Amino acid sequence: MESVSRQNFDAGKRPAITIRGLKKHFGGSPLYDGLDLDIPKGRFISVFGPNGCGKSTLINLISGLIPIDGGEILFDGRRVADVTIGYVFQNYRDALFPWMSSRDNIDYPLKVRGWDAARRRRRVDELIAQFEVAFDLKRRPFELSGGQQQLVSILRALAPEPEVMFLDEPFSALDYEMTLFIREKLQTVFQQTGVTMLLVSHDLEEAVYLADHVLLLTKRPTQVADIIDVAAARPRNDATLSAPDFVATKARSLAIFQREVRR
Repeated sequence: MESVSRQNFDAGKRPAITIRGLKKHFGGSPLYDGLDLDIPKGRFISVFGPNGCGKSTLINLISGLIPIDGGEILFDGRRVADVTIGYVFQNYRDALFPWMSSRDNIDYPLKVRGWDAARRRRRVDELIAQFEVAFDLKRRPFELSGGQQQLVSILRALAPEPEVMFLDEPFSALDYEMTLFIREKLQTVFQQTGVTMLLVSHDLEEAVYLADHVLLLTKRPTQVADIIDVAAARPRNDATLSAPDFVATKARSLAIFQREVRR
């Protein structure tokens, strides 16, 4: 359990997110009851654990979408209100504004931040080129396929050049082809920008494939079960999935997960 004792992932590295004494209760029952954790800057973290352990709740607490009941969460010493974050929701259909065009949805957070029209246009065009968007962004979200809607959600989250990006099971409603495409594009964005990313996933292979570290959680009241480092070189591809080190990392993560499920 050495990794649990070093809950800042990498000793000596300044954390992007500092969590101290985090508490959250639902119906009088503790979900988190004094969680301490440092999340390193510029890393891709996958959050994985048993059903009901609060994976999505954790990133919602960190991002400020759900109020905490106790403790403190700081982003490089700042409150969440002072940090530019991006959030990709699992339910993309409810996350997009149906009365706006898809392009206006991507543009929206830039408009809120007061970017001028020319700067907004350049940024949206940059994202369109980066993700090779071939469909008509003048169409409103409900006129697009599910995969296209989720891609719009991801572009909107990336538009303001966030310091931290949260992804709550972003592939769960997508077909396999679109999942592979978006997964590879996210990996490219991560390598190019170094933005800190936190991904909640129900797919262990996906969690390990994308991550620098896999944060494994216990049953509730939830603590850190272990932190697994993923040493696979980037960029990762299909060959990564069968590489001995990757297979071993996935097996170790699965063993810890199964141990926690059986407790």
